[in-house]
Amino acid sequence: MKATILVIFIALLTGCSKSDDSNNSNTPEDRDFKQDMRDFVIGISQKAKTANPNFAVIPQNGIELVSSTGEEGGSPATAYLDAIDGNGQEDLLYGYDSDDKATNTATTNYLKSFLNISKNAGNTILVTDYCSTASKMTASYTANQASGYVSYAAPDRNLTVIPGTAPHNVNSNNITKLSDVKNFIFFINPENLATKADFIRAVTATNYDAVIIDLFFNEEQFTAQEIVQLRHKANGGTRMVICYMSIGEAEDYRYYWKNLWNSDKPDWIAAENPDWPGNYKVKYWNQDWQDIIYKNSDSYLDKITAAGFDGVYLDIIDAFEYFEN
Repeated sequence: MKATILVIFIALLTGCSKSDDSNNSNTPEDRDFKQDMRDFVIGISQKAKTANPNFAVIPQNGIELVSSTGEEGGSPATAYLDAIDGNGQEDLLYGYDSDDKATNTATTNYLKSFLNISKNAGNTILVTDYCSTASKMTASYTANQASGYVSYAAPDRNLTVIPGTAPHNVNSNNITKLSDVKNFIFFINPENLATKADFIRAVTATNYDAVIIDLFFNEEQFTAQEIVQLRHKANGGTRMVICYMSIGEAEDYRYYWKNLWNSDKPDWIAAENPDWPGNYKVKYWNQDWQDIIYKNSDSYLDKITAAGFDGVYLDIIDAFEYFEN
């Protein structure tokens, strides 16, 4: 009987000691989820900048990562800040609770305390406020500029439209690095345009200094030649073309999604995002996921750099909040 109990006890211990293929335990108490995300972004940056030293890396949201403690008053997370060129932030002044509604002052001040750590480290801050009332859009641009941020007042949270007005701080300068950017547009869902040619015409008719777009138009990847076209502003200047890539969620409409996953998902795919059906939280520290994003020779990042994009806009950086909670 004692021998049987001992065997069972050893088996239980062995079962409890299993870890995922990233050589890290899946149990929350064994992980620093913020540092996992910092390391992920740093790895992406190192690979991208090896191929192109001028390639811009811009994480969106999850701004607490710029602090070494993840808290207000923490010292700057230097390795992370050195690896990135800017930070994107949604809803800073408008849209946090609902679109076209002012974000509460406490939330704005909280976010700015971290954004300013990045700005003071020499990074560019790109703010996307969701507001459609003309006076609120003007207020957004004015206040963000006063804070030293570059902003876009997006009239549609689904990012399906190009506003009919000229960009804020419009200019004909040639934009060669993120710090040159005086305005930008976030335009990743061109569902109102029928063809890729229509999309290119629509973008090149604008004077934005930077455009954040998807790698694909209706599942058809943009080519290097098309990225060259998109780089031209209507007024003769050149712009940066930056590619959106979600690294904290897997999307079931992406090229990497396997049909098998619809019925039998790998254990590194977690819960579906209730606000965005078809998007699934991922254990972003997992080797298989990081292979897809940047470690494989034909990774998502490789497709972006091969197409000639000037940078990458990394979304769902704040996935650490899901796992911490």
